[in-house]
Amino acid sequence: MTATISPSTTGTELSDDWRSWTPAEQARWAEEVRRLAAEKDAVILAHNYQLPMIQDVADHVGDSLALSRLAAASDKGTIVFCGVHFMAETAKILSPGKRVLIPDAAAGCSLADTVTADQLRAWKAEHPGAVVVSYVNTTAEVKAETDICCTSSNAVEVVRSIDPDTEVLFGPDQFLGAHVRRKTGRSNIHVWLGECHVHADISPSDLMTTVRANPDADLFVHPECGCTTSALWMADRGEFPKERTHILSTGGMLDAAKATTGSKVLVATEIGMLHQLRKARPDVDFAPVNPKAACPFMQMITPPKLLRSLREGTDEVHVDAGTAARARRAVERMIAIGNPGSGE
Repeated sequence: MTATISPSTTGTELSDDWRSWTPAEQARWAEEVRRLAAEKDAVILAHNYQLPMIQDVADHVGDSLALSRLAAASDKGTIVFCGVHFMAETAKILSPGKRVLIPDAAAGCSLADTVTADQLRAWKAEHPGAVVVSYVNTTAEVKAETDICCTSSNAVEVVRSIDPDTEVLFGPDQFLGAHVRRKTGRSNIHVWLGECHVHADISPSDLMTTVRANPDADLFVHPECGCTTSALWMADRGEFPKERTHILSTGGMLDAAKATTGSKVLVATEIGMLHQLRKARPDVDFAPVNPKAACPFMQMITPPKLLRSLREGTDEVHVDAGTAARARRAVERMIAIGNPGSGE
């Protein structure tokens, strides 16, 4: 039997098979989402990697930390976070008095799953006195064991704020950690061997093939990608101009897209990012380095699930008060260092 969703204002049934919706059905869905958001005193947040329909109906689209900070500043009592679970947790950490919903609590993150709080505690025990720097793409429990959080755009700045003679435990993304080690020149950074499976699969061979086929394009590479080192190597060898090779967070990509004077940009990150880039600069051809780089967890947040979340209050996110307080300190220490920039 096909499941259906009946918008209360129209009584018209919408199939759960949202990909088959007509333009009129999509418009009816969006209208009902906006009506329910107003009725429930909710702000809808969508990560840059979400499905285009989700991005287009949201109040705010961006990276997870920026969205969580917007949610904390919002006067709305409910936050509906269209992203993966650690992102909704971060919103709850920064807005402990608000109700936080995620349309599917099973939407996890392969990167966040590469390190647990127990594993981090054991790592810390091996390096007494080290400062723990954790990427915001981690669970609340890991953030609670962290000294300072970081984003992909400010990781270098955060590590540089630490005494150069102090060991640093950086995790969980090994590619971002390698980027930080390269930029700071520090030899006392220990990097956790975690990765986002989607970004890791944007490989050096993908990069080389695409770049060589588009020698006049600009190149935007997310530092979580497995091809980051290759991009810099190609630039150093002169195979691709350094001035057109940019290692950027998702927010940095959007800023760079608005400023680019080129006609084509190759993009190495999750392909959901292309929607915002194309909206910002419809005159530029944004092409993925790997067109298959789609996060299955991000795509678990579907239009029908968003509608159900608003109507039924599913799924609510809870973070233990003690854990949240400790995690919040790690985020606030990062913010105190300077502008946290863009998250992922």
